Amino acid sequence: MMSLMVHLKSVANLRGKGDRIAKVTFRGLSFYSHVAANCEEVAHFNETFRWPIASSLDGGEMLEVQVYNYSKVFTNRLVGTFCMVLQKVAEEGQLELTDTLLDDNNTSINTSVTIEIRYQSMDGTVGMWRNGELLDVPDDRDGVFSFETESLLSGQSHGSGASAGRSLQGSIATFRKAARGVSSVMKLGKIKSSKDDPRKGDEPAVLDMVDLDRRAMRLAGMLEPDAISLASVTAVTTNISNKRSKPDIKMEPSSGRPVDYQINVTIVEARQLIGLNMDPVVCVEIGEEKKYTSMKESTNCPYYNEYFVFDFHVPPDVMFDKIIKLSVIHSKNLLRSGTLVGTFKMDVGTVYSQPEHQFYHKWAILSDPDDITAGCKGYLKCDIAVVGKGDNIKTPHKANETDEDDIEGNLLLPEGFPAERQWARFYVKIHRAEGLPKMNTNIMANVKKALIGENRDLVDPYVQVHFSGQRGKTSVQKSSYEPIWNEQVIFTELFPPLCKRMKVQIRDSDKVNDVAIGTHFIDLRKISNDGDKGFLPTLGPAWVNMYGSTRQYTLMDEHQDLNDGLGEGVSFRARLLLSIAVEILDTTSPEIISSTDVQVESVSNISESATGKMEEFFLFGAFLEATMIDRKIGDKSTTFEITIGNYGNQIDGTSKPSLSKKKKKDGESEEEENELIQNSSDEEAEEEGDLVSVSSTPLMRPVITDRNYFHLPYFEKKPCVYIRSWWQDQRRRFYNSNIMDKIADKLEEGLNDVQEIIKTEKAFPERRLRGVLEELSIGCSRFVNLANKDINQAGRTKLDRERLKSCMREMDNMGQQAKQMRTQVKKNIVKEKLKLVQNFLQRLRFLADEPQHSIPDVFVWMMSNNKRIAYARIPSKDILYSVMDEETGKDCGKVKAVFLKLPGKKGFGQAGWTVQAKLELYLWLGLNKHKKEFLSGLPNGFEEVKVAKAGPSLHSTPPVSLVYDMKQVFQLRAHMYQARSLFAADNSGLSDPFARVFFSTHSQVTEILSETLCPTWDQLLVFDNVELFGEASELRDDPPIIVVEIYDQDTVGKAEFIGRTFAKPTIKMCDEHYGPPRFPPQLEYYQIYRGNCTAGELLAAFELLQIGQGGTADLPPLEGPTDSERGPIVPVPLGIRPVLSRYRIEVLFWGLRDLKRINLAQVDRPRVDIECAGRGVQSALIQNYKKNPNFSTLVKWFEVDLPENELLHPPLNIRVVDCRAFGRNTLVGSHAVTCLRRFIYCAPDKSSNNWGSAAKLMNGYMVLTNGGTQPRFSPSVSSRTFSHSTGDIIVNLEPEPAVRKMDTFVKLDATSDAVVKVDMIEEESDKEKKKKKKKKKGVEEEEEPDESLLDWWSKYFASIETLKETLRAQEEAQAEAEEREDLEIAIEAADIKSDDLVRKGSRTKDKFKKSSKDKRKGHALDGAEIRTTKAKVDELLVYNKELETEYGNFEDWLHTFNLYRGKAGDDDEHAQDDDRIVGRFKGSLCMYKLPLSEEITRDAGFDPNMGMFQSIPHNDPINVLVRVYVVRATDLHPADINGKADPYIVIKLGKTEVKDKENYISKQLNPVFGKSFDIEATFPMKSMLTVSVYDWDLVGTDDLIGETKIDLENRFYSKYRATCGISSSYSVHGYNVWRDPLKPSQILAKLCKEGKIDPPQYGPGGKVKVAKRIFIGPTVMEDENGLKKQTEEHLALTVLNHWEEVPRVGCRLVPEHVETRPLLNPDKPGIEQGRIEMWVDMFPMDMPAPGPAIDISPRKPKSFELRVIIWNTDDVILEDDAFLTGEKMSDIYVRGWLKGQQEDRQDTDVHYHSLTGEGNFNWRFVFPFDYLMAEEKIVISKKESMFSWDETEYKIPPRLTLQVWDADHFSADDFLGAIELDLNRFPRGAKTSKQCSIDMIRNEQALPAISIFKQKRVKGWWPFVARDENDEMELTGKVEAELHLVTAEEAEKSPVGLGRNEPDPLEKPNRPDTSFMWFLGPLKSIRYFLWHNYRWLILKILGLMLLLLLLGLFLYSIPGYLVKKLLGA
Repeated sequence: MMSLMVHLKSVANLRGKGDRIAKVTFRGLSFYSHVAANCEEVAHFNETFRWPIASSLDGGEMLEVQVYNYSKVFTNRLVGTFCMVLQKVAEEGQLELTDTLLDDNNTSINTSVTIEIRYQSMDGTVGMWRNGELLDVPDDRDGVFSFETESLLSGQSHGSGASAGRSLQGSIATFRKAARGVSSVMKLGKIKSSKDDPRKGDEPAVLDMVDLDRRAMRLAGMLEPDAISLASVTAVTTNISNKRSKPDIKMEPSSGRPVDYQINVTIVEARQLIGLNMDPVVCVEIGEEKKYTSMKESTNCPYYNEYFVFDFHVPPDVMFDKIIKLSVIHSKNLLRSGTLVGTFKMDVGTVYSQPEHQFYHKWAILSDPDDITAGCKGYLKCDIAVVGKGDNIKTPHKANETDEDDIEGNLLLPEGFPAERQWARFYVKIHRAEGLPKMNTNIMANVKKALIGENRDLVDPYVQVHFSGQRGKTSVQKSSYEPIWNEQVIFTELFPPLCKRMKVQIRDSDKVNDVAIGTHFIDLRKISNDGDKGFLPTLGPAWVNMYGSTRQYTLMDEHQDLNDGLGEGVSFRARLLLSIAVEILDTTSPEIISSTDVQVESVSNISESATGKMEEFFLFGAFLEATMIDRKIGDKSTTFEITIGNYGNQIDGTSKPSLSKKKKKDGESEEEENELIQNSSDEEAEEEGDLVSVSSTPLMRPVITDRNYFHLPYFEKKPCVYIRSWWQDQRRRFYNSNIMDKIADKLEEGLNDVQEIIKTEKAFPERRLRGVLEELSIGCSRFVNLANKDINQAGRTKLDRERLKSCMREMDNMGQQAKQMRTQVKKNIVKEKLKLVQNFLQRLRFLADEPQHSIPDVFVWMMSNNKRIAYARIPSKDILYSVMDEETGKDCGKVKAVFLKLPGKKGFGQAGWTVQAKLELYLWLGLNKHKKEFLSGLPNGFEEVKVAKAGPSLHSTPPVSLVYDMKQVFQLRAHMYQARSLFAADNSGLSDPFARVFFSTHSQVTEILSETLCPTWDQLLVFDNVELFGEASELRDDPPIIVVEIYDQDTVGKAEFIGRTFAKPTIKMCDEHYGPPRFPPQLEYYQIYRGNCTAGELLAAFELLQIGQGGTADLPPLEGPTDSERGPIVPVPLGIRPVLSRYRIEVLFWGLRDLKRINLAQVDRPRVDIECAGRGVQSALIQNYKKNPNFSTLVKWFEVDLPENELLHPPLNIRVVDCRAFGRNTLVGSHAVTCLRRFIYCAPDKSSNNWGSAAKLMNGYMVLTNGGTQPRFSPSVSSRTFSHSTGDIIVNLEPEPAVRKMDTFVKLDATSDAVVKVDMIEEESDKEKKKKKKKKKGVEEEEEPDESLLDWWSKYFASIETLKETLRAQEEAQAEAEEREDLEIAIEAADIKSDDLVRKGSRTKDKFKKSSKDKRKGHALDGAEIRTTKAKVDELLVYNKELETEYGNFEDWLHTFNLYRGKAGDDDEHAQDDDRIVGRFKGSLCMYKLPLSEEITRDAGFDPNMGMFQSIPHNDPINVLVRVYVVRATDLHPADINGKADPYIVIKLGKTEVKDKENYISKQLNPVFGKSFDIEATFPMKSMLTVSVYDWDLVGTDDLIGETKIDLENRFYSKYRATCGISSSYSVHGYNVWRDPLKPSQILAKLCKEGKIDPPQYGPGGKVKVAKRIFIGPTVMEDENGLKKQTEEHLALTVLNHWEEVPRVGCRLVPEHVETRPLLNPDKPGIEQGRIEMWVDMFPMDMPAPGPAIDISPRKPKSFELRVIIWNTDDVILEDDAFLTGEKMSDIYVRGWLKGQQEDRQDTDVHYHSLTGEGNFNWRFVFPFDYLMAEEKIVISKKESMFSWDETEYKIPPRLTLQVWDADHFSADDFLGAIELDLNRFPRGAKTSKQCSIDMIRNEQALPAISIFKQKRVKGWWPFVARDENDEMELTGKVEAELHLVTAEEAEKSPVGLGRNEPDPLEKPNRPDTSFMWFLGPLKSIRYFLWHNYRWLILKILGLMLLLLLLGLFLYSIPGYLVKKLLGA
């Protein structure tokens, strides 16, 4: 192959004496020489560098040599540079020369360099031979694209074998020049060992950090300084990056374990259902469960508003594959199942992947599965939410919603789906399968064989495919291990489908029950692409591999779940050849099959080669170490087996097909032969010298390591295995995945680094992030280049081609974006960008997952006693070899630590945490022709041992074992400092932890520390004489893993496992210097895992020191045990343990709450012990916990030495003990404060005059003091700071006519008098406005709301409108911001010029405005109305969450610490922690470094006893009146069988319990309670308020639905003043009456006094001055009688509402509010059971008593009567044929109803025989109803069924339905048409019948709407419509009606009769004479119908009849006459 070699001989004529180093660069890749130490004039390097190159050498290319003076401490100084053009070398191939160097100014200096250059070319060949494969080399002129093989990319020096020198490689080599050079895709600093150079440089780069950064900058040439991050530089020099010291190894499988899920479905309503006059029911089906709504009669748009809850306890995979099916059924009853109108299907996973895991108020499009040509069958509006454990669902606020009529804009589809989905066929072709396992016992088969002589395969397979709730299956192939089906299963489904996965399962047909053999899931998103250049789902033909339980057949397979696809398969089961295609159907074509039933057809066979050509693969594995073998199996002989597919599987692998013995494969010789193979035979004596696989290691007895684990004594003899197997050659798929995986790994590592930098608060996270993005963009472009050359490879499936294209597009795009973002990363937005980059990572991982398999995964099994014990599964792509580095699997040819685990369910829980065995395993998989590479990655220094039987081809056989003659001896030092937040393993809630450290075959333990979760061991464990095999330098690069396990010591029985973590040591070779930057190592935090849960962190450091010739004496010295008490324990040495400084910790002891019993005895005399780092303090003893649980002494302190680095602060332990008689102390519970940072005191900044900068603990709640987000305050006010501290700041709050209440503006004058105007509307100006209104009469329709009509609910509903508006505004702002961001990225990617940018920006803004306008259109009308009233109704704040979250749990100075006791729960979830809480400690901490600066203590009135806790209230008991207001509850979990509940409220406080049982609300899930409860309480004895909602039951006990708990004490004492919310305006009467017993002025005075500032000064002109701030506001108020009087209350209230603007003491006071709290049920931890809206007021009893509670009882609906007069109809379609004449006519009558179930329906009389469609009625309907104005709903109370105990209340929208019918006497009446009018907004009727058209309904939105509640009386013509066969609306008639709405009182005064009755009767209609019933007046009907129409016809007939009569008579009489005549009678 081509290469360029440079032999650097020497540099002469150097000045001075010193260390020199040289750097040689070619094509952007640099190598460093070794350091020539202490040379004077001449530096002899004598070192060869080699560059393998892909493209031939261009004459214009340059070689550069730089010589530096090397310095360990400072920057290397450049001596000079030598550059040379390689033209001559290119021509002649060899050149030796000596030349002078140039200095920085390009002038030549004395110093000269001597080099020899060799260029080895391959004359004229384009392809390049290597390893027997021809690689196409792209033409590459400038060297950017060099896919150099070998390890060029890893920045490696290839010294020739002869070279004596070493090269310092890798340290800086990885900083490429940006312009050209090879992009490195290898991990930074992980240097892959060179294949040519056995002795790699192992000289450390000992460089100073800062200096490195500078040096890197200079070397980086064109990269800017921060492109290369500090972190990556250290990573390179220390040769161990973050990731490497913390290997990420997950032990327990997570999938497959059942979890709780709850699915909530609300069916709101349906619209536009196709069909006439139907009675629809909605069925909700999830999986197997079905629930039905009630039936609505005779309507096409039923309103249900019914809520269903489905509970599941299944694994996530099963849950997300379940199908949610909504179907509408017509006229279903007990006897008949009804006819299906339409269905909608979607899988649960789609819902779960939505934002917030929900669809809210979306319309599902119904389609008919039996008729795909039919189109849309209607719309169903619903909410669907999937709640997993711990998800909290944010429901939009439920109150008075306006109907979203925009169906098209709110379809139930994920973002980006087309609204019109088309039908498509999904073809799944099943060709054949192979490698199936036995599925039957041998006994029966042997009997059959004996009797009938037949030899059958023991399996009867068929394939079953599940997709979107349907299943199809192929035929059964009897008795075949290699069945051939060639059938296709066809599904018809809408495309794109709302179902993500297709499940393909091979099953064994059996008479009793069929079982799954293996399952494969196909993710449709991976086999399709929905972009504009995307492709439809397609796959194969390709083999998919199936994994499941082990292959031996047992009757009851304990791992059967694995075969169903749950959990990770532990063995290969079979492989299946299938393909998938999708065809979009044209539903208009006539010959289409309209049903969606699954069809199965047969298809033609496909050729063998379709899936790739068969190649022989070779798998080699070497077991370098087997340790940590579980002691249960440790005493038996053990062997390890490696299998790939069925190859290598000796116990249960091969099921030989009986029919055709295929070419004999390796493991498939007869069983007896296997015995031989196992240990001895390496090669069969066949002519070809064919290898026989050796797939298992020899049996060996384990040796004991310590009491838990054993190890196998391999020592220097390492067993090997190798397997030959044949597979289709589809390596390309793996290669592309590997490239992407490597980019993703590197990205992930970089992101972890950035997060670590942010977490540990190191400098410059943005630099590292830029570095990460840089690497990503280079990696992406590299992928595109590599993939380019394999775009047109033959033998690919369609998916391969399409995927490659889409991957290239994605990667290219991602690279561009990364490049882009790199320029945008700034320090303040690192975190946001980090989120975006994490999306990249997910995308990369998604792309890298190849849906088409080829080679199955490799399994490693540990076997003992011929039983399979534990396994590891290794993806074959990870160990696949390629000649190109990037394509090689990440573990190929590397030694990897592999942990074996128990199979299947055994691996869950406790059993799954113990390591079954830890292997150091080397694996290599590749084509047989690459076989010679298979040993290249092993640690050097071994000899191969081959099988004794010598054969001709001995050289090529792989070894059965390796014997190492090189071994290194090390000493491992484990510095075990401390652990924190460990898992509680004892019943006391603590543990007695010790740590056990495993390294290789050694293990040691730390001492046991009793009763702590945060042990500080401070212990050094020294492992002497650890022997590691292999070459020193290789070990240095990749040391073995250290495993640390933490146990809890129990007095009886064995120690209990707490958790485990992994680490890699820092290595020092014997020739390295022990000093910075690598030594002594830093302490680091390692996350401890217990299964998948975290179980604490370990703070430790590990170093591995090589022991050289001088033995341990050369190592850095160890101090002896320093502490005489601790005995022989060696502490962590000084350089490693943290630097300490002295801190003082002050503790505020407030009290203890809710202590539970301990050992059945109550806690009586508790005490709190605080301990931190060995020091501590005890609280005073509480003498009688029952009487007063507070402490008498509030503040105590202690001093302690803590690390300077805040991140290393040890936890502080709080323990509560009960002091019992005779000096016994019992531990009650404990709490560990892991993060002390938030309690570090920071002094207030005295000089600043910031608004609201209060000195506080660093609670992280500073944000709150600056105003938070409240619509009432101007955000700009709180954020201004005024530097001018002397000038007063004026806050003006006077009404300005033009300003609405929401608008706030800030004027800043030149001097710092800031005038802040906040408009407040007050009563005084209302009067004037009213006067003005009267003058303006008629200009404005809206009149002022009458004070007397307003109640608390008006205020509530107005506030909810505001809440919704703010939420809407926030959403829009967010969307706009996102759009802007996308635009920026897009623009920068496209490099648009700046002026384009402006244009484009404005254009998108317009676009955005437009879309938001469209969105708002629906709200515009009502919005305007609301807004005009809004300014006039006072509002409160509705929080859609708990008040606590808004105000930081009210822990502004009093913190609550939960006390735990008992063992921690182990189910992945920590929800059980709640059960472990045994009480709460209230208090606080404050810590600061000593000595403290003087200023702090100078404040006046500083109480030295209180330390930092000044001005804290006393904690004596206090009596409080607690008033709880419960407004309503929403979305309660149904508690009864009927899917409803009968909720009522229970309130508990201490021993007091208030049950509101008699006022339960029947059958409601959204009850409105509207109640207030008063309870008297004494803090601190009763301070926890529980509000519960129970379900009333007639029989049995009532069930708890959910409850919420509120800590009243924290609220009561909080400085946010949460006792009684402050309203926005002050009034003494009316709906907005002031609730607090203290007036605003009194509250203000009190706050000023507490804050130690001057009392408020009220000045003339409505001004008040508080702390140099002047506030302006109104000064006049009105009393009940309407008299005005002067008052200061408004002014004071203004200040309170802006209290956060007062400097130093200000904070946001809690406003008048309603909070929404989730209801939780202890039986279903973590899943919300509904929400409750409420608030709490508290009034101390020593204050004046508060007024009566506000009345918030639910509004009573108002009674109305709607009178509808049906005058006439016109143009009604004629349905019948006349009885006699066949003429078209109709017998018309009109039916109408208002309430939902037609219970009040009324009919007019019948207008018979209408021939023109005209009908005259003059008929009056009267509908009395109860109506809630605010919610716009009619309220109906009725019994649900005859068995109901009580009436249920329903709320339905007010919709008047009018229908026109044709009366029939003997059959059912025919429905002709209908119209539905929403009484709140319906189109105005037309003046005449002519003007009335169908458009009045079609364009309903566009026409002006009226409301009967405003108009009272309306008359006009409205159209009747129905749908024809094609679902088109057609006009079927018109009705002239008059609607008149009167209140119940008016109705009593002027009553009217029904129909045409008295009183106030209507006159009879003037109907034509034809309108009567024919059988009542037959003569009349003859006269009208026959005579009228057919008189001429009748006359003609009569004439004709006379003629006929005459003729008849003539004929009758002629014979007689003839006879007479003849006879002459």
